[in-house]
Amino acid sequence: MQSGAIKVTDELSIPEWELVEQFVRASGPGGQNVNKVSTAVQLRWNVEASALPAAVKARFCRRFGSRLTKDGDIIIEAKDHRSQALNREAARKRLAEMVRGVAKPPKRRIATKPTKGAVRRRLKAKKVRSEVKSLRGKVQSDD
Repeated sequence: MQSGAIKVTDELSIPEWELVEQFVRASGPGGQNVNKVSTAVQLRWNVEASALPAAVKARFCRRFGSRLTKDGDIIIEAKDHRSQALNREAARKRLAEMVRGVAKPPKRRIATKPTKGAVRRRLKAKKVRSEVKSLRGKVQSDD
């Protein structure tokens, strides 16, 4: 992925200037390279200050609110690959997936009632279960 805007959907994109990238040393694969080169990427994006529509920002904050910092930033860390470029691309893809997940408003749930047959079957099962449990009581002797 080239530098520039991250394309989320055909209508939505995150401009390059909204992203702050920091490269840090990563643990994991890389041999001695891991001790010398900062290949892990920390991608920081401020949700509140972004150019996304307000509805998308609100859904994003509702869904990922526990991952946001006090300033309203989301930090995505990618350190799976041995190269900085691949980690950078992975972090950007992850951010795009997160925004894509909240881009579409969820479908409205239509409340439904259980059918009369379903209610009847449920009550019958409860009655049978009640009888089984009541028969587990102490046995009375005829003495």
